[in-house]
Amino acid sequence: MKRISKSIKAFFRHILSFFDKWLITPITKLMLKIANFFKDNTKNLDRIASKKSTLIIVSLILAFGVFVIVDQESNVMIDQYAEVLYDEPVTAVYNEELYVVEGLPETVDITLIGQRRHIFLAKQAPSKGVTVDLTGLKPGNHKVTLNYSQRLKSLDYRLDPSEVTVTIYEKVSATKSLTVDILHQDELDSKLYIDNVELDRTDVIIKGAQYKLDKVATVRALVDVEEINKPKAGEITLKDVPLVAYDEEGQRVDVEIVPSTVDAKLTITSPSKEIPVKVVPTGKLAFGKSIESINTSVSTVTVYGQQDAIDKIEELEVEVDVKGLDKDKKFTVTLKKPKGITEISEKTITVDVKVANSTTKEFTVNTIEFRNLADGLSVQALSAADTTVTVSVSGSSDIVDKLDASSIVAYVDLKDYGVGEHEVEVHVEKSDLKLTYTPKTKKIRVRIS
Repeated sequence: MKRISKSIKAFFRHILSFFDKWLITPITKLMLKIANFFKDNTKNLDRIASKKSTLIIVSLILAFGVFVIVDQESNVMIDQYAEVLYDEPVTAVYNEELYVVEGLPETVDITLIGQRRHIFLAKQAPSKGVTVDLTGLKPGNHKVTLNYSQRLKSLDYRLDPSEVTVTIYEKVSATKSLTVDILHQDELDSKLYIDNVELDRTDVIIKGAQYKLDKVATVRALVDVEEINKPKAGEITLKDVPLVAYDEEGQRVDVEIVPSTVDAKLTITSPSKEIPVKVVPTGKLAFGKSIESINTSVSTVTVYGQQDAIDKIEELEVEVDVKGLDKDKKFTVTLKKPKGITEISEKTITVDVKVANSTTKEFTVNTIEFRNLADGLSVQALSAADTTVTVSVSGSSDIVDKLDASSIVAYVDLKDYGVGEHEVEVHVEKSDLKLTYTPKTKKIRVRIS
């Protein structure tokens, strides 16, 4: 142990001697010489330091030193700066009249790597962007490299993606007829109706890969009502109406359409008609009660819509539920638009129903109508009893007492009846909706020949 201890002490003594001989002693001697120099030359140093030129030189040296230090630190901070340019468009160079290219991305992301100032300059300088040269490639699949044109060689760049696989097809063409789709028609004034759309051409040429053209079922001109400025009745021309190709399922097909737009002349009309309001009571009143009168706040309304719907409609039926009603009552009814009608001049009307005690009276109807008899057939009653019908009429005494038998219409429906003798059901028209008509003669016998 003593020998080891002596060895360690000797090792550290050698180290201390080394530092004392080669480091501590030389530095101490240098400092003494510098101190003696300044002590012997104090007056000369003061005279030099007081000169203006000396101060300028020292300042320049210090400024240059600070600049060098700052510049070195700045270079360290910005040496490997990176910035991403997102969604940069890709331009392909090829014969667009002969070929169609698929699989090429519309945009890519570019990562620029270098110093900040170089990246800033690169973003300001004009560039041809990202390109791919497909010149000379034949139809089929090809793996191609995307290139980024950048004038600053001090930058590195990376494309994402940098390589893609594209498919080149021969471009073919076909002729398709045009149809019209009207968009946002609900935005049109409900009193107006687009009666006709006339395009400045009836067909167009579609171009693309053969398999794409095979999918096209129709090409439509999309006439957008929102593009019409202050629509009103008359003729309006819309310019540059876009065309879109669709498949059988109504999905868009990406093909070239020549021309890509058309002009459309719209004929806007405002068909209208004034028709009477007819109130139809539904349900049974309370026992012993009947409707004495029905009055409405308006007797007629004006309807707007398609011309064929306007031509067919003769009256507007309004249903009023009088089930269990035993006294006078006013109803507020919202008018419903029949099919093909887009607007009614009145939104709601008031229906005033007056109730009275019910009375019943029987009437003999001597004429029975035969309806829906097939062509080429004739019909006659089998007996005199089959030519008359007794009808029981219930209602307000004021109405029933004034009723005449000739105003009651009884009939039988001979639809689906052929040659032979038949027993058919008797019906009575509800000529006055305030009354209840009940035929006491339920059936009559007829012969069809």
